Amino acid sequence: MSNRQSQMNDPRECPAYTLLEAAHYLIVPNATIRYWSVGRDGSAPLIRIPEPKKSPTLLSFFNLVELHILAAIRREHKVKMASIRKALQYLGRKAQDPHAKRYPLISHELETDGLDLFIERYGQLINISQEGQMAMREVIDAALQRIERDANGIPIKLYPFTQSSTDGAPSLVSIDPRISAGRPVITGTGLSTQIIAERYKAGEFVNDLAQDYERDDAEIEEAIRCELQAAA
Repeated sequence: MSNRQSQMNDPRECPAYTLLEAAHYLIVPNATIRYWSVGRDGSAPLIRIPEPKKSPTLLSFFNLVELHILAAIRREHKVKMASIRKALQYLGRKAQDPHAKRYPLISHELETDGLDLFIERYGQLINISQEGQMAMREVIDAALQRIERDANGIPIKLYPFTQSSTDGAPSLVSIDPRISAGRPVITGTGLSTQIIAERYKAGEFVNDLAQDYERDDAEIEEAIRCELQAAA
């Protein structure tokens, strides 16, 4: 089996999310997601999408996780495409395994020495102070903690931030490409956040929905927040 066939047999690498969906789930403007994913005005994208020449543009689960990390950086610092690209290329060259080379932003190596290498190189390129580098490390580390990995250290589940403030953000909503076609669900269940939000918009109350689904009010509220929040 070719490497390409192997990738497409892995649901985590299959095209599944529109740019608009990614923007919505990650609370990032659609134009920004497009810029990072497909580039603009001759500028190359920051990530490798499964089928770049096909329309509409669709992202994989791995792409969604990569954008989750980029969104975390954006919350602390304005992302400079050229500098991020150079830092990622540097990280890719330092990577030890093929997956880390292809997806340096979400590699298991990034959680160890790779994070320091990335921040140091990016900090040099845009002249971030030592204090700024420490702040960035905390932000990226917090985002990395919301990625669940398999035994090989490869992402299998994402707990997206559902609000602009990430301090103490709950992990009650998750995205797993093996569940509900990779759409957000209440963690530990197959309950679609979209269905819950639609019932809420139709006039049903949180406590009634919680009783129907036998979930806590907080889980229902988080599901609704995931679907109804607006991109910042």
